[in-house]
Formats: sequence, structure tokens, C-alpha cells
Amino acid sequence: MISIEPVAAPGAPLARRNPVAKLAAALVFSFILIATLDPVAPALAIAVQLAVLPLFGIRYRVLARRAWPLLASAAGILVTLVLFAADRSGRVLVEAGPVLVTSGVLLTALGLVLRMLAVALPGVIVFATTDPTDLADALIQNAKAPARFAIGALAAFRLVPLLGQEWQMISMARRARGVDAARNPVAKLRLFVSTAFALLVGAIRRGTRLAVAMDARGFDAGTPRTVARRQRFTPADGLLMAGAAVLAGAALTVSILLGTFRPLIG
Repeated sequence: MISIEPVAAPGAPLARRNPVAKLAAALVFSFILIATLDPVAPALAIAVQLAVLPLFGIRYRVLARRAWPLLASAAGILVTLVLFAADRSGRVLVEAGPVLVTSGVLLTALGLVLRMLAVALPGVIVFATTDPTDLADALIQNAKAPARFAIGALAAFRLVPLLGQEWQMISMARRARGVDAARNPVAKLRLFVSTAFALLVGAIRRGTRLAVAMDARGFDAGTPRTVARRQRFTPADGLLMAGAAVLAGAALTVSILLGTFRPLIG
């Protein structure tokens, strides 16, 4: 089942920070790392993220469970680029028939994969340590986001776990009707696409019904809404954002000093 509930220890110092501050820190940290293509800066950033993970109250095993789709995607991208990238510059490392792996293509692939992990991991950490209701309240109070947007996003987050349940129900219903791919990979792919399409249609219908229900209850009105839980933005939250910018800048500085910096533009 898909879970969106926070998994951090409630007493962890960084897990207690304001949700908007954590989200802003993740965006700042990720945005700075997009500027480079080399593998050194994102590798240092990932090391920093893993080092501060205990301060968020998350165990490494729990993070691996949350981030396994990201890790699987990174492995697939790495293999695809190494085997099929057009650039084959650099020293030849492996040559076996049509397979040619060079140092240039390996560095490019590692840089892309590490940058993807360095950019995505902060978001995983933020949502693993933040209650969706607290995030919606903080967006309204601290980021001054429209209440309709914040509450709509909260409703969408709450519906995410239903996707896993519906996927299981659709698969079981089709299996009960005798629709099974067995060991045929082509049939499995066709069944996967059709199941995903059915899930998408169901999600759109549920979202439409939810939007109509929210509008009927006055969520579309311009009247200011009150919030039940106060979300305070403290100086410690500002330090978290500043620290994220400093650490990301330090990773880029080390990359420049080592001579591995490769700007995204130019």
C-alpha cells in the first residue's frame, strides 16, 4: 500500500521544523545542484543528505523503502546511458562486441544519475517527515498560498494511498475474469498499460467529484478561512533554509576547486 504518513521520530530536531521551511530548503538545495553536470557536486550533496538524515529522525532502512522507485529508476537510466549514449569519448573501459563503455560516457551517466538522486532525495526526506495537514496549514499561514489550492493539495495527498488499493482491485477483478498475462512479457506490458489507463480514468472521476463537493461546501468562496492549528515560522526555520543554501553552494565550490565543474549552460 502507498503511504504518505510521516515516518520520522517526532522528537528529531529538523523534523520539528516548519513544513514550508523544509520544503523551501529542499527546493533551494536542489535548484543549486541543477547548475552542474559533473558527478562530484551531487555526490557530495548526497553524502551531506545522508549525514543529516538522523537529525530528521529517519532511519536509513526506512529511507531506502521510501526511495526504492527512485533507486530503480536511477539504475535503469545508468544502464541505458552507458549502453546507448552517442558520446563515446575518453578511454575505453569495456569493449565486448557491440557494447563499448568509455570513461566519458561513464562520467556523464554517473553525473546525471547522481544529480537526479541529489535533487530528488530532499523531497523524499521532506514528505517523509511532514504531515500533509501540517503542510497545508503552513502553506496557507506562512507561504500565503490560496486556501483552495492548499486544501485541494491536501485532499489529493490523502487520496494517494487509494491508488495502490485500486490497482490491486483492478488486477484481481481481471484475474477473476480470466484476463491474465501468465509469462508472456508482451501480454504483461499490454495488461499493465490497460490497468494504468483504468486507474487514471478512475482518479480523474474521483478528483472531479471531490472538486464539485468542495465547491458545494464553500471552498470556492472568497471568504477568508480560519485554521485549527497554528504553524509558526521561527528563526530556526530560517537557519535551516540558509544552511541548505550554504551546503549546496559548498558542494559546487568543491567541484570548481577540483576542476570537475561542468556548467549546465555554456
